[in-house]
Amino acid sequence: MTATGLTTNIHDTALIFEGGGMRASYTSAVVSLLLREGLHFDWVGGISAGASNTANYLSRDVERSDESFTGFTQDPNFGNLRTWARGEGFFNSSYIYEEAGLPGRALPYDWEAYRANPAEFAIGAFEMSTGRMQYWGREDVHELGDLLTRVRASSTLPVIMPPVRIGDRVYVDGALGPTGGFALDAARAAGYEKFFVVMTRGREYVKPQQRVNPVLQRLFRRYPAVLNGIRHRPYRYNESRRELFELEREGSAYLFLPEHLSVSNTERDLRKLRRSHELGAQQARRELPAWRAFLGV
Repeated sequence: MTATGLTTNIHDTALIFEGGGMRASYTSAVVSLLLREGLHFDWVGGISAGASNTANYLSRDVERSDESFTGFTQDPNFGNLRTWARGEGFFNSSYIYEEAGLPGRALPYDWEAYRANPAEFAIGAFEMSTGRMQYWGREDVHELGDLLTRVRASSTLPVIMPPVRIGDRVYVDGALGPTGGFALDAARAAGYEKFFVVMTRGREYVKPQQRVNPVLQRLFRRYPAVLNGIRHRPYRYNESRRELFELEREGSAYLFLPEHLSVSNTERDLRKLRRSHELGAQQARRELPAWRAFLGV
């Protein structure tokens, strides 16, 4: 099918991708299988690494989905302690999310397929001054750079990556927002009551309390909303998971929960990342019949 003939076939369910940094090596395999199986949702939302999964899903590019959290990490410009010391981030985010996605670069983004895809979406980031959650959709994206910059903003881990300015606002990772990193609020605002949620922590996980240490207090002394977001994120995250499990019990949500997650959010070892991706693919294939039953396709 050419980009000009793209359609959707799942109309009553919102697709939501959780973040989690390099743990998305596992869940990007879900993106790839959804695309290979022709499961095309009308609406998709994501925060942090979930924004990358969202963007790849919108472009329907299986190869890019497979590589984004595996082979691409070996790019010499991906980032390291030297780029972090230069203020470019341990993950060189301007390169990863913006430069590499341009035509002819290391991980080109299929802009024409994105434009031809009728699906609506939401990508969320945390506004540093106010603590407001900002969601962007098609109405905010007029050219490729608009999309890539917003994916970068959504994915910008405080300290590890430099904040991102869009217009007169500065943003960091959307996981600091009121849902703890799930675009469930955006899906509901779009009118959805049924959800397919791709998560990056196992069923038994509970996020521990996080202390805002003196280093963070100094770094973000001008941005108390960021400190508040860091301080309250465990509670917000755990509450969102509790709500999702309740929706699952009610039959309103399907939760993909990793069974064999073995990498951290900052993992760089290619062997481990590829193994993580393969484990995600194996689980996704096992669950595919249950996906189809839940989605009615």
